Amino acid sequence: MSENLSATALPSDDARSFSALQAKWQRYWADNNTFEADADDTERPHKYVLAMFPYPSGDLHMGHAENYLYSDIVARYWRHRGYNVLHPIGWDSFGLPAENAAIRRGADPREWTYENIDQQKAGFRSYGVSFDWSRVLHTSDPEYYRWNQWLFLKLYERGLAYRKESPVNWCPNDQTVLANEQVVDGRCERCGAEVVKKKLTQWYFRITEYADRLLDDLDQLEGHWPQKVLQMQRNWIGRSTGADIDFAIEGREGVVTVFSTRPDTLAGATFFVVAPDSDIAAELAAGSTPEVQAEFAAYLTKVQKQTEIERQSTDRPKTGVFLDRYAVNPLNGERLPIWAADYVLADYGHGAVMAVPAHDQRDLDFARAFDLPVRLVVDTTVTGGSNEGEDIAALHPEHTGQALTGDGIMVNSAELDGLGRAEAIAQATATLQERGTGRQAKNYRLRDWLISRQRFWGTPIPMVHTAEGDVVPVADSELPVTLPSIDGLDLTPKGTSPLGAAESWVTTTDPTTGAPARRDPDTMDTFVDSSWYFLRFLSSTSDTVAFDPEAAAQWAPVDFYIGGVEHAILHLLYARFITKVFHDMGLVSFNEPFSSLINQGMVILDGAKMSKSKGNLVLFHEELERFGADALRVALAFAGPVEDDKDWADVSTTGAQKFLARALRVATEVTSPVGTPADGGFAALRHDTHRLLAEAPELVEQTKFNVLVARLMELVNHTRKAIDGEAGPGDPAVREAVEVLTMMLDLVAPHTAEEMWEILGHEPSVGLVEWPAADQTLAADTTVTTAIQVNGKVRATIDVPAGISESELESRARADERIQKALDGKEIVRVIVRAPKIVNFAVKG
Repeated sequence: MSENLSATALPSDDARSFSALQAKWQRYWADNNTFEADADDTERPHKYVLAMFPYPSGDLHMGHAENYLYSDIVARYWRHRGYNVLHPIGWDSFGLPAENAAIRRGADPREWTYENIDQQKAGFRSYGVSFDWSRVLHTSDPEYYRWNQWLFLKLYERGLAYRKESPVNWCPNDQTVLANEQVVDGRCERCGAEVVKKKLTQWYFRITEYADRLLDDLDQLEGHWPQKVLQMQRNWIGRSTGADIDFAIEGREGVVTVFSTRPDTLAGATFFVVAPDSDIAAELAAGSTPEVQAEFAAYLTKVQKQTEIERQSTDRPKTGVFLDRYAVNPLNGERLPIWAADYVLADYGHGAVMAVPAHDQRDLDFARAFDLPVRLVVDTTVTGGSNEGEDIAALHPEHTGQALTGDGIMVNSAELDGLGRAEAIAQATATLQERGTGRQAKNYRLRDWLISRQRFWGTPIPMVHTAEGDVVPVADSELPVTLPSIDGLDLTPKGTSPLGAAESWVTTTDPTTGAPARRDPDTMDTFVDSSWYFLRFLSSTSDTVAFDPEAAAQWAPVDFYIGGVEHAILHLLYARFITKVFHDMGLVSFNEPFSSLINQGMVILDGAKMSKSKGNLVLFHEELERFGADALRVALAFAGPVEDDKDWADVSTTGAQKFLARALRVATEVTSPVGTPADGGFAALRHDTHRLLAEAPELVEQTKFNVLVARLMELVNHTRKAIDGEAGPGDPAVREAVEVLTMMLDLVAPHTAEEMWEILGHEPSVGLVEWPAADQTLAADTTVTTAIQVNGKVRATIDVPAGISESELESRARADERIQKALDGKEIVRVIVRAPKIVNFAVKG
C-alpha cells in the first residue's frame, strides 16, 4: 500500500484520527476479497465460524456489535492459526415486523426489509467484521425460500409434514398464530394484545418423531454447549416413561387413553380429568345435560383466554366443571366422575388424566377445592420411605394439603400391596397389558412444530387444494412459488392470510389433473428459514441444490456458533431436527449442526435492557462515528466475560482510543529493519512477548477475550518502557514484541493492526499472517514470588528461581530476617514446602 496514514492518525486520540485509516483498510479488504473462504483449498484444515444471523429491523444495535465482534475474534484467530475459515453473513429477512411496518407505512414489506439490510450491511463493513461477502443470503429472496419449499415437500414425502385442526395461540390484533415463546404473560410479545386459543386447521412438522434422538444426542454436546442450554433443551423435550391406560366411559363406545408415569397408583384414582379444549371434553359435554353444556361452554370460553403457562401454574386456584359423566377404572371397575379442568392440557399425553390426589399436588388441590375423595396408596413412612418413621395418619394429604410424592410401599392396592415403586410400576404395567387395558409407553413435553402463519411476508406453503377437497403438493419443477405483488392487496390482518385475497395468485390448477384448484394461502413460520440457513451458506448461489453434500462434508457442521441465549430452545431445537432429517436423507454425515455454542450476554444501560420506548438506547452508528470501530470493538471485548451482561455505563471507549493510539505510536518508533533476528534482544521484553504467545491461544479458545485485551495492554506498556529505557527503539526484541502485538491486535482492532503492520514495513494483510510459535524457554518465568507463612498467615515474600528445589527454598525461607523474628521462641512442629510457590511453618508457643 502506498498510502500511509500514521502521520494523521497519531497526534490525536479522537475517532476522527482513525476515520481515514478505517476507510483505507475497509477499501483494501473489499478490493482484495481478503476474507473469502477458499472452496478449492483442500490442503489447509477448515473452520466454520457463524454468528446467528440478524433480523433487518433498522440499524445495527449494541447487541449486534457484541455478537459479531465475538464471531470475528474467533474467525480471525483461526485464520492466524493456519485454517481456511468460513465466516459468512446473511439476513433472516421474513417475518411479522416487516409486514407490520409495511401496513403502518402503506408500503411493500420488501422496501422496508431491503432498505434495512443495506443499512446493516454498511454498518458491518464500517465495523470491520471479516465476513465472506461472496456468500450473502437473504431468506426473503425467492432464490432462498425456493429451498424452504423444497424442504417442506421432502418432509411431506417422508410423512413429517401434515395438516390437522388443533387449538393454537391466536393474537386478535395481529390476526395470526403465535408460537408459545411469542406469548408473554398471556399477551402477544409484539403488540401486547391478550392472546386467545382458537381452533384452526394448520400445517405441522412432525418433530416428535425425532424426540428420542433430539434428547439422547445432547450427550454428544456435553462440554461443548453451555450446560444451561443443554438443560433447557432436555426440559423442553421432557421425556417421561410410564404406561398408556385405557379407560372405558359409561355410555360411550371406545376408550379414552391416559398416560401416567405411575400406573402403580391406579387404585388411588378417585376422579378423572379432561382438558376443556380437547375433543373428548367437547364430546362428553355434548352428551350431558343442557345445564352442563351451558356451564361447560362458558368455562371453555374462559379457558381459551389463558396461556399454557398460566394453566400450569401451581399457585393459582383450581377451577373446573363436572361433566356428569363417569369413567371406569380398568383395575377395579370403580366409577370415576369426569371433570373438565384447565390444569390439564389438550396436547399433553392424550388430553386426559387419572387423578390420584393423595400423591399428586395439583390433583390434591383440585380434590380439596371440589370436596372429592383422597385415597392413600403409597405409605411413605416405612423403612426406606421418604417420611421414614413418621405417623402416616398425621401425614394424610386429606388433612395436611400436602401430597405424598415420595417413595414408599404400596397399600390399599390389592396384589401390589407391599411392593416398592419400581416393582409396583412393572407389575401394574404387566397386569394392564395382560388384561388388554394398557401398555408400556413414553410421553414427551415436546409438541409437533406448528409452521402455519396467516401473514403475507413469509415463504408460501407449496400445497394446492383441489375442488374435491384433496391437498396435493406443487410439482418440484414449479418451485419457487413466489409471493405476488402487493398491488391491490390489503395486508391488514383479518383472521386469514392476505394471500387468500390475491385471486390471480391463489387461483391455480391441480398439478395432477389440470383441474381448477387453489393455493394454500398460509406462509411458513420464519423458524423454518433459520433451521437450515447455515447449510445454504455452503452453496449460496446454487439454483440446482439447496446445498452441495460435498461442501457439507468439507465445511460442516459449524465449528463455532455464537448468539444469545434467548434462542437456546426453539431455534436450536429446530436446526437440530432438520439436520437429523438431512442425515436420514443421506445429505449430511453428521447428526448435530453446531459443534460448539457460545452464548453472549446482553449490552444493557444502567442495569436495564436497552429500549426505544424506555429512552435508554445507545445508538450503534453514533458510537461508531464518535469513537471509531476499533475503539468500540476493544471497549466491548474488554468490558467483561463473554457470557456476562455488559452495562454500557461501564464500557470505556475513551480508554480504548488511548490504548490504540499508544499501540500505533510504538509501531512508528521501531527502527530495526524488517527480518532482524530477535536473538540477543532485550531479555525481559522477549520473555513478556513469548509468554503472551504461549498464553493467548488458550485465552481465545476459552473465550476469555477481556483477559486477552488486558494482556495486549500490558505488552504495549512493557514495550513502551523498553523503548524509553535500556533497550531502545532499535533493539530487535522491540520489533518482535510490536509484530506479535500487531498480529494479536488484529483480533479486536483490525484497522489499527493493518496500519501498524504496514508501518512496520510488511505487506498487508496482517489478518492472514500465521501465528508464530512461542519459545517455551523464553516464555517460562525465570523467577517466582514465594509466600512464606507461619501457621497459614503470610509473614514474608521472596523472589526465587523458578526451578528451585524444596530443600533450597526451605533454607532461604529460614534465612529471611522477618521469618526468624516470627519464629523466635516458637517450636516448629512441621514445615510444608510446595516449591516454588509456598513455604508454611506450623508452630507452637
